[in-house]
This record gives sequence, C-alpha cells and structure tokens, in this order.
Amino acid sequence: MTTEKFPQQQIDYTLIFIMFLLAIISTFAINSAEETLPSVLQGINFSMKQLQWYVIGTVAVFVTMLIDYDRFKQLSWYLYGFGMLLLLGLEVLPSGIVQTIKGATSWYKLGPLGNFQPSELMKIFMIIVLSKIIADHREKYPNNTLTDDFLLIGKLAATAAPPVLLLVRQPDMGMTMVFCAIIASLVLVSGIKWRIILTAVTSALLAIGTVLIIFFKFPDFFHKYILKEYQLDRFYGWLNPYEYSGEQGFQLVKSLLAIGSGELRGKGYANLEVYLPEAHTDFIFAIISEQFGFIGGSIVVSLFFLLIYRMIHISLESNDPFGSYLCTGIIGMITFQVFQNVGMTIGLLPITGLPLPFVSYGGSSLATYMVAIGIVLNVRSRTRKYMFD
Repeated sequence: MTTEKFPQQQIDYTLIFIMFLLAIISTFAINSAEETLPSVLQGINFSMKQLQWYVIGTVAVFVTMLIDYDRFKQLSWYLYGFGMLLLLGLEVLPSGIVQTIKGATSWYKLGPLGNFQPSELMKIFMIIVLSKIIADHREKYPNNTLTDDFLLIGKLAATAAPPVLLLVRQPDMGMTMVFCAIIASLVLVSGIKWRIILTAVTSALLAIGTVLIIFFKFPDFFHKYILKEYQLDRFYGWLNPYEYSGEQGFQLVKSLLAIGSGELRGKGYANLEVYLPEAHTDFIFAIISEQFGFIGGSIVVSLFFLLIYRMIHISLESNDPFGSYLCTGIIGMITFQVFQNVGMTIGLLPITGLPLPFVSYGGSSLATYMVAIGIVLNVRSRTRKYMFD
C-alpha cells in the first residue's frame, strides 16, 4: 500500500523559500555594489538584469519540473554531445563569435544578451550522463566486485576526460575544479570500494605535494609549460597578498579590508568605503560582509548550509538511484563553488574567478544553477513514499 501524492503536492517549498531569500540578497547586494563599479560599467542596472535572469531561471525551473527526470536519462548522451560541440566551438570558431576574457577563451558573444559560457551548461549535462553511467552500471553489475569497480572508473574517466581537457585548454582552471568536484562527489556515492578511493586520494595528495615542490624549486618550469602568467599572478597574490598588493594581491587585500572593516554588524546598506574590482560578481560576499558584517556573512553562509542540507535530504529520500545520483552531482557542484568563492574572498583559497551561486551577478551561471534546482525539485516531486519503508 502506498501513500502516494500527486507531484504538485510534493513540491519542496522549503527549498523554494531558500531560493527566494537568496534572490532577495542577490538583488540588494548587486544594487549596492553598482555605485562602486568602474565608470565604463556605470549606468548599467545590473540588479534589474539579475532580476530578469531570476525570472528566466524560474521559468526554467518550472519547465524542468514538467519533464520526468527519467527523460534526462534517455537523452543524456545527446545532451553530452551537444555540450561537447559547444566546447569544441570555442576552439575553432572565429573571434567575432568567441569571446576571450582575462586570458580564457570561454564565452560566446550573444550581442545585447551578453556572453554565454557553454561550460556552465556542460556541468548539468556532465551530471546527467555520469549519473546514468553509474545507475546503469550498478543495475548490470549488482555484486560490486573489484573488477566491476575498475570498469566503472574507466567509464567515468573516459566520459569526463574530453570536456575537462577542453576546459584546461581554454584555460579555465576554476571551472575545471568544479568539474572535478562533480566527478568526485559522484564517485563517493557510486559504490566503488573505499580502498580504491583512498588510494586515489592519497595519490592525488602526493601529486599535489610534488607539484608544489616543483613550483617553489623550479618556478621557471611553471612559467613555460604549466600555468599562464595571470594564473601564476593569482597564486603569488594568494600566498603573499600584501607583498604583491600592487597587482597580484590587490583583489585579495581589498577583499580582506572590506570584510574586516565590516566587523560584527557592518557599516549599513550601501555604505561602501572599500573599492573592490568585480564587486558585483566574484567578490559579492565581501560586499555583503562590509555592509552587514560578520552577522550578514554568517546568514548567507547559513542559507547555503540549509540549501545543501535540504538537497542531501531529498537525495537520501529518493527511491530511484538515478535521482539520487543527480542530486549528489548538483550538491557537489554547488558546495564546491560556495566553498571556493567564500574561501577566496577571505584568503583561504586562491582567487579563481568563480561566482557565488545564486548571489553573484551572471546570466548563464544563474540560469544553470536554477536548472539544477529544478532537477532537484523534479526528483523530489516524483519520489514515492511507501507505508512500510
């Protein structure tokens, strides 16, 4: 016997309310930051444009919820192929169509609509196709032997490698790390034996340690073969921002000054005294902290905590493995990007240019995250509860 409800009765209003609060915070924070933007950006109503993108994103959420998420499973490889074509287009199309910003060729020009970053869309496609691979593999090999696990790892690696390599070529290291976070989160719940995962993690840590040793011992090697000049500048600015405060560490020094000057309660709305480049995008958290202090920053972080907690609950509650994997990939994506953005504003992590989900200004990124929330709500609305579960 089931206590089945119609999908519209299973909408997660808690998740929707959290999104509503984040939309309010985003709009007011971007509006307050507009006065501090360079003169070339003055006169552009970014807060109104953000609201417009929220309206578009809301429509995208409803459209996503209308489609049974099993359809995404059926279309996964077509979506993956479409995403790959978009990424390959950045490599071969002329500069009149493709946009290069801060050394990274990662955008398409869309005229009055602004720029479109295809890797944002590819994140969703990657989650869908990897979730399908894991769900199908576990259905075909339920015994979970060591050979089966290595076969699954091979499938995941072969699927994830092409888009990740294209992102490295752009180069967009921030987005590359987001993709790695998505892959890692799905591997953790894929049922692969822990001794394999721990071996992989240990190997990765050793590799990172080796890279750091080479970086400090042979910095010229990095200049020539591994990192672009602007990427090295960010690394130097992160390690010692005050020594390189003129250029490489300028953003981090200003961010720390803005957050620190906000103290406990902040300076009040629109009372901004510290100039921050990219204030409405990458450093929106510093803007919020300067105006509303530690309390305001903590409220934003708490909202993200509640958002992630709610999605984890939906993932665990789902009785369809594919639905659970979809939610897990989205959780990994959002969690990493929140941690990275907040971490870089307080000097905990290097500056990568990743926006704060749902709060920073950005059309393609906001639309992508709204679609992701739509998928989570979709999984929730089609989760059936049984009396004797």
